Amino acid sequence: MAMLIVACSKPETPSAAAPSAPPPSILLVTLDTTRYDAIGAGTPSFNALAARGRTFTQAYATAPQTLPSHSSMLTGMYPAGHGVHENARPLAATHPLVAERLRERGYRTAAFVSAFVLAKRFGLARGFDVYDDAEARNERSAQETTERALAWLRTQTAEPVFLWVHYFDPHHPYVPSYEREVATMDAQLGRLVEAFAQRRDAAVIVAADHGEGLGEHGEAQHGNLLYQGVMHVPLVISGPGVAAGKHEAPVSTRRIFHTILDWAGISAENSLRGETKEVVAAEAMIPFLQFGWQPQVMAIDGRQKTIHAGALEVYDVVADPAEARDLAATATLSRDVRKTLQEYPIPSLAPPASDNLTPEEQRQLASLGYLTSTTKPVVRKDAPRPRDMVQLFDELDRASALFSAEKYGEVVPLFEQILAADPHNLMAALRLATAQSALGRNDAALAAFRRAEAIAPQSEDVRVYLALHYAKTAEWQRAVPMLEAIVAASPERLPPLEALALLRERQGRLADALALRQRIATMKSLTQPELVHLGRLAMENGQTAVAIDALENAQSPETQLELGVLYLAANRLQDARDALERVPATHPEYPLALFKRAQVSVLLNEPDRAERIARARANANATTRTLIERERLFGSAR
Repeated sequence: MAMLIVACSKPETPSAAAPSAPPPSILLVTLDTTRYDAIGAGTPSFNALAARGRTFTQAYATAPQTLPSHSSMLTGMYPAGHGVHENARPLAATHPLVAERLRERGYRTAAFVSAFVLAKRFGLARGFDVYDDAEARNERSAQETTERALAWLRTQTAEPVFLWVHYFDPHHPYVPSYEREVATMDAQLGRLVEAFAQRRDAAVIVAADHGEGLGEHGEAQHGNLLYQGVMHVPLVISGPGVAAGKHEAPVSTRRIFHTILDWAGISAENSLRGETKEVVAAEAMIPFLQFGWQPQVMAIDGRQKTIHAGALEVYDVVADPAEARDLAATATLSRDVRKTLQEYPIPSLAPPASDNLTPEEQRQLASLGYLTSTTKPVVRKDAPRPRDMVQLFDELDRASALFSAEKYGEVVPLFEQILAADPHNLMAALRLATAQSALGRNDAALAAFRRAEAIAPQSEDVRVYLALHYAKTAEWQRAVPMLEAIVAASPERLPPLEALALLRERQGRLADALALRQRIATMKSLTQPELVHLGRLAMENGQTAVAIDALENAQSPETQLELGVLYLAANRLQDARDALERVPATHPEYPLALFKRAQVSVLLNEPDRAERIARARANANATTRTLIERERLFGSAR
């Protein structure tokens, strides 16, 4: 079982389909935040598909968050295997995705996803010919996503295709209601399935990535607990080799991966078309990763569900779907269940997910209701159970949203309240310190940092955030040796790298600053201001090629003079001419632009070169007047 949890890979068994039979086109539709009991009178499209397909009455997500759950569906692994335990942690390229396998098989592949949380930067785009993620926005409607998917489908005349469509509509805040958002999504599902059914031997899988608490067990949304409202999800498959009916044994949505491989003729192992029996595992690691609370793992065997989070809870989810009666005192756990719970790996203390996100990306996730880790968890045996801390969920959500929105004055009292109820919450302590630092309250910030250090004396995160605090104060030189040590120990952490690069510039160590900023550019997509800064820094260091590359990518109208000068230095005379022509007369260094343009004109032997020299002289300032008089090129120009 442990090997299954970690790797979820067995020797592949050839599909039962005849080798000569062409594989079907496959449609995967994932419904975000859709509870099992949300399917009913308001979902006629899902119901119609279920009537002709195989419905799984006990299907379970692998984790109650979008990115970990989808990573499982597309890799066949539990989060312990693929390593994505929370949103914003990119899936490692070492884990093959189902789209890669199908493209190797000859499939045309496309994905249309509806929220930033599944943007291509998080690792799920590999293997897709088209990955339409609307990354510039937080989310888009099921109707818009469906229109884009259908437009692509109409261009596909060859068989087979693999199409993944993700809908995000049922998501907090609900306008006008959760049930109505599910119904709106279902209407688009009907359009999509109807169009896809026109393809030969169409195979369809529809599943939710997780559900929603809706207040049950104290959880309004999802991500923190493992109860049925967030883990029990709708799942139906329809297509070749699938008889209509219901499957009532527990299954994991990670087996969607294996089912797609089966239809494609690659492997039948673990396919939902078969009858493989399993103990279903799942995890909810967000409270552990973010707040240092107990890690949570569940195992389902038949109708018995066991949750381990510092103590055991056992429920009969068939007789008691509301999980109102804990049977832990009298229940007998099977050997496989005990083994699953004991051997399920707890996440290692990896760098926090937010380290490589820009502030805007953190705000995007926060606006969708998602926190991201800012610290490595403090592991302690007496950590609270998440179920006993539900009274803090709303406060933590509000604090995260305010912090991401940089409303530091409003968030300080909230973090104080959270720490009063949960004194060992390292994330709250460090965010309180950061908020006080941003408000310029140096003494309060240092007091909060001391509080964080008392919670986690060996924490690198405390050292990182304290160094970042010093870096923006008059005591910035204290930050230099701290940042040097942090960067040496954790070269992948962006905030310390960026802070050290800035301080190297203050020290006048421009070559070192440039090297650091070039390293940063390999780790994230630079914004336009960051590209301009990199280009100008490279220019100061005499790195012409680096400067040109950065400024070209910046595409800023404000850097045409610099580009013109750089192109001239690189002997790219036509490019220099065009860039210098774009410098407006209102530019504060317009006389220099005229001087450089005159140089280019002479070198290109343009017929109006004399007029350009005269124009440069007429508009010269103190600097360019001397340059013009000393320029030998102008003496020979006629």
